[in-house]
Amino acid sequence: MAGKDTKQPETQESGMGGLREALSGFVGSQVERLAEKASDKLTDVTDQLTDAAENGGLLKIGSRILGGESPVKAFLSEKAKGLKDSVVNKVKEAFGGGKGKSGSSKSMNIIEVLDVGVPLRTAYDYWTQYEEFSSFTKGVHNVSKSDEMTSDWKVKVGPSSRSFKATVQEQIPDDRIVWTSEGAKGTTKGAVSFHELAPTLTRIVLVVEYYPSGFFEKTGNLWRAQGRRMRLDFKHFQRYVTLTEEEPEGWRGEIRDGEVVMSHDEAMEEEEAAQAEEYEAAEDEEGDAEDEEDEEEGDVEAEEWEDEPADEEREE
Repeated sequence: MAGKDTKQPETQESGMGGLREALSGFVGSQVERLAEKASDKLTDVTDQLTDAAENGGLLKIGSRILGGESPVKAFLSEKAKGLKDSVVNKVKEAFGGGKGKSGSSKSMNIIEVLDVGVPLRTAYDYWTQYEEFSSFTKGVHNVSKSDEMTSDWKVKVGPSSRSFKATVQEQIPDDRIVWTSEGAKGTTKGAVSFHELAPTLTRIVLVVEYYPSGFFEKTGNLWRAQGRRMRLDFKHFQRYVTLTEEEPEGWRGEIRDGEVVMSHDEAMEEEEAAQAEEYEAAEDEEGDAEDEEDEEEGDVEAEEWEDEPADEEREE
């Protein structure tokens, strides 16, 4: 019994020693592994700082450190700012504001119909007075005609102003006008047609295809800002035409396939000649009617004279 008691403590002591050795080896290996990771991270941070220095970012990081921030916080802040700028640039490129691919942008279609209580010719002539648009619309700042086909427009898009040049491709008096426009921030294709519903009632149909270009215009396109602006200005045109008492002096020329086939002066001369012919024809018809009336009166008088008895017959 005494022999067994003396051997048991020795066995326990040897077992505890082995456990301590194993635990010490495990802890040592873990510490060594963590030290290697720390070294790798430090190397990685050093490399990133070197990259930042090469790209000019070290000065910004240094200014943050001098301002009281820790080196790690300063570095992470600059990295976060760089990430934010990268995201913003990606968004701008997606909307056409960056250096990304300049693929074709989506168009916005605008279709509006309004009835105006004026004759067909009056409504058409008012529309051709582009220079007057700035006096009754909110979106048009200024319009100047370069020639019979082209005009320069300065319009309002949100808080900014935009300029573009419009070119008439087809213009038929009292019927329709088709145009295209080009500008730095977008292009359009449009057509407006005039339809007589009654002698003093005209229907105007406006169709516009708008291709925005640029970050602001494409963002505005999502909210249909341009469509709302055009719709409101179209109603301003309706109000102006209905309430204005002055007779408009419209452009009466004709354009086909992008070429002027009849100038305004030629159209007015032709119209005046046609009116003169109509006037002469009306006078001729009136004269013929008077001659016929005179002939009929003469025939009646002749018949009455023949029916009267002769003087000799009366005496008898």
